Amino acid sequence: MAETFNLAVVVDDDPDIALAARLALRDMFERVETLSSPGELLPLLKRESPDAILLDLNFERARTDGREGLGCLGKIMEIDPDAAVVIITAHGAVSIAVEALKAGASDFVAKPWSNERLEATVRSAAALRKSRVDARIERGRSTELASGPETPLLGNSPAMQRVRMLIERAAPTDANVLILGENGTGKEIVAREIHRLSRRSDQPMVAIDLGATSESLFESELFGHVKGAFTGAAGERIGRLKAADRSTLFLDEIGNLPLHLQPKLLTALEQRQVLPVGANKPIPIDVRVIAATNVSADRLGDETRFRQDLLFRLNTIEIELPPLRQRRDDVPLLLDHYLRLYERKYEKAERQLPPAVLEALVENDWPGNVRALRHAAERAVIMAEGERYRADDFPLASRAHGGPAVPSAGETLNLDQLEKQMIERALRMHHFNISLAAAELGLSRGALYRRMEKHGL
Repeated sequence: MAETFNLAVVVDDDPDIALAARLALRDMFERVETLSSPGELLPLLKRESPDAILLDLNFERARTDGREGLGCLGKIMEIDPDAAVVIITAHGAVSIAVEALKAGASDFVAKPWSNERLEATVRSAAALRKSRVDARIERGRSTELASGPETPLLGNSPAMQRVRMLIERAAPTDANVLILGENGTGKEIVAREIHRLSRRSDQPMVAIDLGATSESLFESELFGHVKGAFTGAAGERIGRLKAADRSTLFLDEIGNLPLHLQPKLLTALEQRQVLPVGANKPIPIDVRVIAATNVSADRLGDETRFRQDLLFRLNTIEIELPPLRQRRDDVPLLLDHYLRLYERKYEKAERQLPPAVLEALVENDWPGNVRALRHAAERAVIMAEGERYRADDFPLASRAHGGPAVPSAGETLNLDQLEKQMIERALRMHHFNISLAAAELGLSRGALYRRMEKHGL
């Protein structure tokens, strides 16, 4: 069954033309409004968003230059840049129609038209508008995955200087990048920095967390689907790959993508096109891929875990982020940044960090890396009293026994604290592999992610 749309608006001062258009389109749209002048259209656009607009070019008697219609078209595009405008023109006025296309019109039909030609043209224009709107919404939704406190790429250690050098060399190219590193080392920050410095930075980066995407929804999330493709597919949905067209797609947790799904991603990247679930025709894409994983390079090289042809496609340039325990010189800079950040956020007075406390923080192993340090700084700002920070204000892990973080006052029976400790212990036991840690705890990956977020891990 052909897709139906909500609203079409026909703007033509000839009532016979307007009626003919309305009758031809009534099965395609729930409503078809007819207007006799551009002056009636602009107020309507401020309260409604038509799926398609049919616009005549001339309204005053004896006018044939199309200036009225072109002027109205310009105002339409100012109000709604995604508008789908089909120009109505007479035979012999094709040059004016071409000018309208350059100004933002989707297509044109010549009078007298065949109903089949009119329906096909308007349907294509309405579908194009829907695709534009869906892509904008999807980009906005996708980039929420990369939201959070504004976080710069901090650190002056030799390891971080090398990371910056690789970013600066890779960013201006369209080469795919693979970012390796433990959880919390800042892989997402590096991805955003590469995109910011790239030639695609005028478009928003689209992100998807493959570790939190169920296998059953993988194809729909990445490739999109058409209406009726499966139970619950009430409408079309654009996938993340198409939403990232002419931009950057950030594939987080790529190392946890199941082996049997990897060929589908590889095919899309190799052919530079996607086939939405339930569709018959592939859609071309122009996407740069940045992937990230906490799985080590050695384990990615295991063919039983990860397809090597997909790995070669992803790691044209490889950037490895060191854990915080291997760049302790950066801890003071990071602490200063986050303490000042949260002091401003919570409107707290600026406190001093005594040398002894700083030394303890530098020597801490930070199993959650920069993310853990950030949450520790936030907690300290909230909990601290007096003019100076104390070691007790920060949740420090025990290095001597490699055990979980515990309150400095001693053991606790608080259920939330115990849950946090067990999660930290499972993460360390499995070197921060989310899948293995979740299995150890008897949780799903999604449930573990939610608990990590709850405890600031």
